Amino acid sequence: MATTHADADMRTRLQDWLPKIVLAPSVAATLIFVYGFILFTIYLSFTDSRMLPSYDWVGLKNYENLFKLSHWEIAITNLAVFAGLYIVICSVIGLTLAILLDQKIRGEGFLRPIYLYPMALSFIVTGTAWKWMLDPGIGLEHTMHAFGWESFAFDWIKNRDFAIYTVVLAAVWQSSGFTMAMFLAGLRGIDNEILKAAQMDGASNWSLYRRIILPQLRPAFLSAFVILSHLAIKSYDLVIALTGGGPGRATELPATFMYSYTFSRNQMGIGAASAVIMLMTVAAIMVPYLYAELKEKK
Repeated sequence: MATTHADADMRTRLQDWLPKIVLAPSVAATLIFVYGFILFTIYLSFTDSRMLPSYDWVGLKNYENLFKLSHWEIAITNLAVFAGLYIVICSVIGLTLAILLDQKIRGEGFLRPIYLYPMALSFIVTGTAWKWMLDPGIGLEHTMHAFGWESFAFDWIKNRDFAIYTVVLAAVWQSSGFTMAMFLAGLRGIDNEILKAAQMDGASNWSLYRRIILPQLRPAFLSAFVILSHLAIKSYDLVIALTGGGPGRATELPATFMYSYTFSRNQMGIGAASAVIMLMTVAAIMVPYLYAELKEKK
């Protein structure tokens, strides 16, 4: 009997420890290669690091030099334009598509994967495809000329004043379907009894959406804002594949600035400082969101 109890205790302990043992390598790798390197990057931002890491402490000098650079100012301005348009347009298109699909239209099962398909592609693929499509020599403009529309011109990707909007176009195309999925999940989660009661009271469709449906989609709006903001701040591969940050610096974003100064210009300290600023921006968005979610659950 004692042996049976001992075997049962051993099996119970093994069942308790087995998941921890299996997850231990992943947790260790995450701690080292994610959080460890985040802390190392923060440390480098306070050092005189150039081509290689240095341990000469310079305090806030890299941050002071960073905000004196015109290139950083351009990157921040481009990010404001890109992120603002990207978030607003994705939200509007995603909400519109979600409302249409929520009407139980025919072919919903066919349309939904089509809208979500772009999100399955990497940003490198998206950037390359849109580069081909927007290049005046081989893309849309060339095709229109081949059809006889000689006066057609669409050279945004080569134009300093409009190049950033090509990045917006490609990013919106990729992310709108994902935003639609979030809004559609929110719409399907609304209690139909509330809507039926409002309709019986004579509420119009506009009143239903304005007073009942849209307010209940607040969590979906907030989630979309957080995710799209995060994607906008860390956008690198899409820009590199589509425009390479050009023409000139017309599409430079903080992520491309960070890579350029860290690995091309051998200014690792300034590159690390820009990375920390990006991290702080993401944290400023994520922390209030997580706090609100946790507070609401309590």
